[in-house]
Amino acid sequence: MSDKNSENVENYEFEPIKGYPLLNWKGKRPFRTTQYFPAQLKEVYGAEDESGWINKIFWGDNLQVMSHLLKQYRGKIDLIFIDPPFDSKADYKKKIKLKDREAETDANSFEEKQYTDLWNNDEYLQFMYERLIMARELLSDRGAIYLHCDWHKNHHLRCMLDEIYGPSSFVNEIIWCYSIGGKGNNFFARKHDNIYFYSKAPCKKNLHFFNDKDKNVRTDRKPNSHMKLQYDDDGRAYQSKVDKKSGKEYIYYMDEGKIPEDYWNDIEQLNREDKERVDYPTQKPEKLLKRIIAASSSTDSIVFDFFMGSGSFQAAAAKLGRKFIGADINLTAVQTATKRLIREDCSLEVHTVNNYELFKNPIEAKELLIEALEIQPIEGSNLYDGEKETEKVGFKVKVMPVNRIATKEDLNELISNFPYKTFEKRKAEMPHKVVENVMLVCMGHEPGLGAILENECGYKLNVEVVDILRDKSDLTFKYDSEASITAEDNKLTVENFYPRNLLQKLSQQKDDVTEWREMVESIMIDWNYDGAVMEPTLIDIPEKNEFVNGSYEIPEGATNIKIKITDLLSESYEEVISYA
Repeated sequence: MSDKNSENVENYEFEPIKGYPLLNWKGKRPFRTTQYFPAQLKEVYGAEDESGWINKIFWGDNLQVMSHLLKQYRGKIDLIFIDPPFDSKADYKKKIKLKDREAETDANSFEEKQYTDLWNNDEYLQFMYERLIMARELLSDRGAIYLHCDWHKNHHLRCMLDEIYGPSSFVNEIIWCYSIGGKGNNFFARKHDNIYFYSKAPCKKNLHFFNDKDKNVRTDRKPNSHMKLQYDDDGRAYQSKVDKKSGKEYIYYMDEGKIPEDYWNDIEQLNREDKERVDYPTQKPEKLLKRIIAASSSTDSIVFDFFMGSGSFQAAAAKLGRKFIGADINLTAVQTATKRLIREDCSLEVHTVNNYELFKNPIEAKELLIEALEIQPIEGSNLYDGEKETEKVGFKVKVMPVNRIATKEDLNELISNFPYKTFEKRKAEMPHKVVENVMLVCMGHEPGLGAILENECGYKLNVEVVDILRDKSDLTFKYDSEASITAEDNKLTVENFYPRNLLQKLSQQKDDVTEWREMVESIMIDWNYDGAVMEPTLIDIPEKNEFVNGSYEIPEGATNIKIKITDLLSESYEEVISYA
């Protein structure tokens, strides 16, 4: 990737040097350049501030998001916080329940998987390695990164941070202690997470922010038993001590608190009834994030979280007056965070990177691609996804991962499972002919993917790479949902709404939905849509068990009306209505 659309990153060599250990794993690859990925501005809420800034949320693979950000924000971000996958070997689910239903029964609620935290160890390490390198490129010289993890991978991640940022950039290992959660029967209860704090510059240079006087950083000061508790003329409680050598007196006011130790036991995990909860798995308390943001940034800083989740970091940043950027690959995370921030009256833009909205659900995307490209499925095949007949030859088709660019590592499944006995037989019969015609369908790819496959396979293949974004950009995909909407007599009315995926899941639960608004999370309307970017001026986000209105006064001057209806699965239906 050395063309004009590529970006260099700092070179990290694998050859260890004395006193500088490296973490290695099978398939460890250097990461020296990255392709620039375009972003598409989709929605705008509110306006820019006086400096011309507006907060940003990106939906897409965070490696592609950071590759996009490099061009404008390299060396400009003062704080990065990430709460990445822990490799916990678990599925994280969100409970979906129809609105305004009193009884919690299987008939009107179900659990929807949000993401799977199940990894092959080597894949996980390469995944994190590439993203931590990219993060360092974005950090300013005074910047810092906080990485939140737990016992599953903290030892590996600490080694990785040492390698990328340097052992001299280590500032703290923070132990976040809490009491909520299950207890073990045959081991000591695991009641803490680890947060690694590294600065961009070597720690001893003291370039990084550390705002120890900020009230959001400090914790309560409890009286020390060896010092007398006293009160000044204003009634403020304090304790004091005198340095025996210098004779200087140090005064500690109780109401000023103190700098926390590197173990934090004054912030509890969120419980089920906490008002802050937005029903997103692994949500973290804002108080925890406020301490980090306040300690390691200023009010003119840009702060960034590229495993955004429910948007707690962004919400905390907004309340502390920071400029923020967020990113997540999960559509529900983007919708949840956006809705949460709109309620906080926060101005922001929502972008997709690399046209990611086409592929919001990788499993469904594969099905849509197979249908759109007229690929004939092969019954009982674990290797290929189907067959495709062209004018000249018939291809065996493999759909590569559709939520990121395809790499040579994605070819491993094919290379390991090719029918080599069949290939050998065909080669013996026709030595100069190809043994298989293979079509790779992908969403962006590393250069030379076809040649790599043939070289690694060891047999002559005819490989055609079909890049959806480049070669098939005119493909259209069917809508997930349908709606009946009218605009007449100065009223925009949603008469009915049919969210296909949600209704299918509810039908499996044998539920009968009599009111379409039971299935709706929000409605947003841009009364004068410009055909490119949606700027909603009407935002209908009801409380947890309340309904959207569904009928809205059309203001004077409305022409091109765009309405966006988001259901309980965070999937949206959008329609543009001409109005005169």
